[in-house]
Amino acid sequence: MELICLKSCIQQFEYYKAVGEKTFEQLEESDLFWQYNTESNSIAIIVNHLSGNMKSRWTDFLHSDGEKECRNRDREFEAVIKTKKELLIKWEEGWNCLFNALNKITPNNFNTEIYIRNQSHTIIDAVNRQLAHYAYHIGQIVYIGKMIKSDHWKSLTIPKGKSLEFNTQKFSKGKHKGHFSDDLKN
Repeated sequence: MELICLKSCIQQFEYYKAVGEKTFEQLEESDLFWQYNTESNSIAIIVNHLSGNMKSRWTDFLHSDGEKECRNRDREFEAVIKTKKELLIKWEEGWNCLFNALNKITPNNFNTEIYIRNQSHTIIDAVNRQLAHYAYHIGQIVYIGKMIKSDHWKSLTIPKGKSLEFNTQKFSKGKHKGHFSDDLKN
């Protein structure tokens, strides 16, 4: 049961990663650095924070605290990424760290008690905590992208006014297996 739950969480992480990437694809490089005001984060700043969080939380997560001493969280909210290429590298580094860690979970280590800022977590608690955190920030990335693209935004899920068409297509397949995000990945 635990590994089935973990597999579902991994699929959710993959979904949110794809949502972020589909947003990046719609934007010009300069859009990644746009800020509504000085108190708001750009997409690049959000990616920098996500990457820093992922590397801290998931590096050696079974044996060391998820808040690494080398992490400088405050610096994650500064405009340190300067190009789209840098942004994509940071993005991949963070996600690779996450997926590599999750793929090391086995029935033998599933009940390992892990810590984030010295607070005990089960693996499922830590995974769910980070899944919610990453979804929150990727939602911000999408929202910024939609603000920038305005009428030129291409929907990442069901476009406005297309729910009936989408449901008709889904129900025409009959009962079937798969993950709800399979359509996004294609």
